[in-house]
Amino acid sequence: MADPEPGALQSLLPADPSSIAGYRLLGRLGAGGMGVVYLGRTDTGELAAVKVTHGDQADQPDFRARFRREVEAARRVVSPWAVPVTGADPDAPEPWMATAFVPGPSLGEAVRAHGPLPERSVRILCGAVARALAAVHAAGLVHRDVKPGNVLLAVDGPRLIDFGIARATGETALTATDMVVGTPGFLAPEQAEARTDAIGPPADVFALGCLLAYATTGRPPFGSGAVDALMYRTVHDDPDLAGVPEDLLPLLAACLAKNPADRPTADEIADRLTDGIPGTAADWLPASVVTTIAERSAAMLALPDIDATAPGMDPAAPARTSRRGFLLLGAGAAVLAAGGGAFALLDRRDDTGADGKHPAPKPRNTWAIGVLADLSGPAREIGRAQERGARLAVERFNAEHEGKPFTLELKVSDDRGDYTGALAAARRLTTDPSVLAVLGPTSDDTGIAALPAFEEARLPLLTTSAGYNLFTLSGDSGGAPNTTVLRAIPNHFMAGVYLAWSTTLLPQIRRPGVLQERTDDQYSLQYNGGARFGFKQAGIKPYFRVVPGRATDYRSIIGEMIDSGIDAYVHNGVRSTAVLAARALKQLGFTGPRFTGQHVFGPEFLKEAGSDAEGWFVCAPVMDPVQRAADPKEKAADRKLTQDFLDAHRKRYGTTPAFYTGESFDVVNLVTSWLATSAAKGPLTRKGLWGALRKQKYTGAMGGYQFRDNGELTGIGTFLYGVQKGAYKYLGPAPAEPQKKA
Repeated sequence: MADPEPGALQSLLPADPSSIAGYRLLGRLGAGGMGVVYLGRTDTGELAAVKVTHGDQADQPDFRARFRREVEAARRVVSPWAVPVTGADPDAPEPWMATAFVPGPSLGEAVRAHGPLPERSVRILCGAVARALAAVHAAGLVHRDVKPGNVLLAVDGPRLIDFGIARATGETALTATDMVVGTPGFLAPEQAEARTDAIGPPADVFALGCLLAYATTGRPPFGSGAVDALMYRTVHDDPDLAGVPEDLLPLLAACLAKNPADRPTADEIADRLTDGIPGTAADWLPASVVTTIAERSAAMLALPDIDATAPGMDPAAPARTSRRGFLLLGAGAAVLAAGGGAFALLDRRDDTGADGKHPAPKPRNTWAIGVLADLSGPAREIGRAQERGARLAVERFNAEHEGKPFTLELKVSDDRGDYTGALAAARRLTTDPSVLAVLGPTSDDTGIAALPAFEEARLPLLTTSAGYNLFTLSGDSGGAPNTTVLRAIPNHFMAGVYLAWSTTLLPQIRRPGVLQERTDDQYSLQYNGGARFGFKQAGIKPYFRVVPGRATDYRSIIGEMIDSGIDAYVHNGVRSTAVLAARALKQLGFTGPRFTGQHVFGPEFLKEAGSDAEGWFVCAPVMDPVQRAADPKEKAADRKLTQDFLDAHRKRYGTTPAFYTGESFDVVNLVTSWLATSAAKGPLTRKGLWGALRKQKYTGAMGGYQFRDNGELTGIGTFLYGVQKGAYKYLGPAPAEPQKKA
């Protein structure tokens, strides 16, 4: 996860220190996978934002070099519109840096809370940020992460913050040359394509243009959603500037030019934005935003009256708190509202009493497994299947371990398939100290939105349906490893590879046509990339075609592909467009084989495509338990595991299990089997649980599960089905290597 964005003040957690390097810590301003930003106060009463990194991050190779570079970069920039550094120690056990505190909200907070800013406010805002960037560039630096969260609003003007990925112009980056740095949606095409040598001051100008569009319309100019989709649109698509004031359009278009050489300089932008602005800068913000700043400033003024614990005091010990402090703490229900609260309390539960100073708590007799799933949205059939599989696993554990020291319960949070509400749905689980691990999410989009809650709480998240690669890749520019997600299916790229290799099982295929449609960009882009790699390994040169998600004339699209001489069709897209493709292929009399992947697989495709689905081959990350239990190729012991699962599901629910039920049953059993073994060794805790689960080698009803160091599933994990007589016929696992053509 990226560096935390400072925001409204939250209470310190029990595990937080009371002071750092002479700064008395008053509360949390933000938290993320890399560390925490605290509000600190010096002995003279000055307030500062103190950014502290996690100790385990500091032990990573090159981390301190990156942090030291951030401090040096911030100190080199001298501008009234850039927040200055007031102290730092990159060599401390937990490296820290303090900057002057700005009590106002970020631009992102302000726009989310109050809507887009008026043109005059935007001109002053972006003019000042442009001046700050001019100072950055004059210092020989490139900021590389100009975004709404890195611009704070004060009554006297904005402030640019966070030089965490800034670097000198022409400097060799410490990160990998093919690593994208910056924030998707607010980065330049040269950043999106990781063209390191091309990233200079014009990249900041492009980001400033995105910032200007966001401030005036309330949305990024290249949309939102999946990272791959944002980067693709940034490089190839025109920005959406609907709603931008007409007299700002020429300048904005220049800032967003795809060619860096066509963009104006930061100084030129500042001059053009602020020339002839009426009134004074003192009244530059709307009244609603000024009220927010005033409220936060008033809260800061109240903080010195809070009775402070002595520096160095055990933060878990009872603190003497004034009534005013009590009201401030209680107002936000803040102890557990922050994402890491449950983790901190859970860790302290294990350690308390070891020193004899505090009474040891009674062992917890009930723990929980969480399920974060879409139970009422577009993927509810999969989500409900996952919830049923998890419930069966928990019920089996309780039945087999009756009378043991603890029982398990299932706690379910419905994210409704809604990206905007997924984080709140996740926090209902991550802030519950009884939850040890969570099955989920159902979809990529909700998972990406929810991931910060799990990173902050350090709570294991195990997924059986989300294939987006970002779950197990670094979420921050510094390359922090994944220590949160275990993916029990292949990522979309590898699924695309196995899809391509599956086509090579048919020796007659020489020129497949591959369609990438962009309804779900993160899925289709990764599938397409995997297919390119897979076909290259097989020595096959396909015909590729890319179409927008809104395309509906599939008869013309596929007609062109047939005219190019394709002998097979591969659909890298979603179910609705696969149905359109199936109809067009049938109407055009195409008789070659047709292939597609995970987001098409399911009973809905059979219903919607009808007879046009006949003869399609579909790769999916799930097995059919009925066919597996009857497959003579499987070992007798494995068939029995599957049959036991089938019997338990039919007894509990009266039906044959839907796809994804068995895999979810297995993944939760993987967790519960570890818990059963570990409960006898000491108190249970989230601490170290992800690593312990990652090392498990588990065989369940639907096969074996083992994970790589980064949390990815080992092995193929992809299975091939053929549509025959309106049903899916299981054909076996996808090939582990391509069948080379003679």
